Amino acid sequence: MMGASLGGCASWFDTNKEETVFPDVPAEQRYNEGLTLMAKEEYSDAIVRFEDVDRQHPYSEWARKAILMTAYAYYLQGKYEECISAARRYQSLHPGSEDAAYAQYLIAQSYFDQIPDISRDQMRTQRAMDQLEEVVRKWPNTEYAVSAKKKLEIARDQLAGKEMMVGRYYLEQRNYAGAINRFKVVVTRYQTTRHVEEALYRLTEAYMALGVISEAQTSAAVLGYNFPDSSWYKDAYKLVQSRGVNPQMNEQSWIAKAFKGFGLG
Repeated sequence: MMGASLGGCASWFDTNKEETVFPDVPAEQRYNEGLTLMAKEEYSDAIVRFEDVDRQHPYSEWARKAILMTAYAYYLQGKYEECISAARRYQSLHPGSEDAAYAQYLIAQSYFDQIPDISRDQMRTQRAMDQLEEVVRKWPNTEYAVSAKKKLEIARDQLAGKEMMVGRYYLEQRNYAGAINRFKVVVTRYQTTRHVEEALYRLTEAYMALGVISEAQTSAAVLGYNFPDSSWYKDAYKLVQSRGVNPQMNEQSWIAKAFKGFGLG
């Protein structure tokens, strides 16, 4: 993370009062005042200093640093929209800066911290993924990319979990086609998440209920091939055997094709 100085004092005023005018002081001094306030966790006052640097010394190196520190101070306050706005402003003014990666990471982290409970709409989770992928794509060799990749896995797991929750509901309602569509998303998009084993079992379950035995055999076979020690595979094996058949791969099945690059073939 970037770490350096700020300067300046902002003029916050009541609309019914005369504006307070602060003296123009050196940018570095005002920036450092902001850093001191940050260390004391007095983030609102720090932002005033940083914004004053940006206003009074807009073309200075301290102003560049001040914009990013403003974004960081907003982030520490949990004011994510303000953080995103400040970080985006930094990106627009200094796209080639060495700290542009950090500005993007702050945007991604702001969305990531707002990922909702799995029972709610996951739009912010998708936004977090989009912004984290931007970090990895543009700055692959940075510490931010390393962290972003880890958070991407968490976000993918969240989205997969949402699909599983809806799929299980459809199974309970005997809406097998709807359930299969949800589990298919997990199998095709989120193969590296912890949900894929259950998704394959649930596909076996749904296809068995529909009487599509070949697909049930295939999902059980793929599960056994990739996760032979899984308790989900043991359950899938018993389920297909209850119909007098064994797990068996159909190479033309979408399930087998989806796993070609994951461990089959």
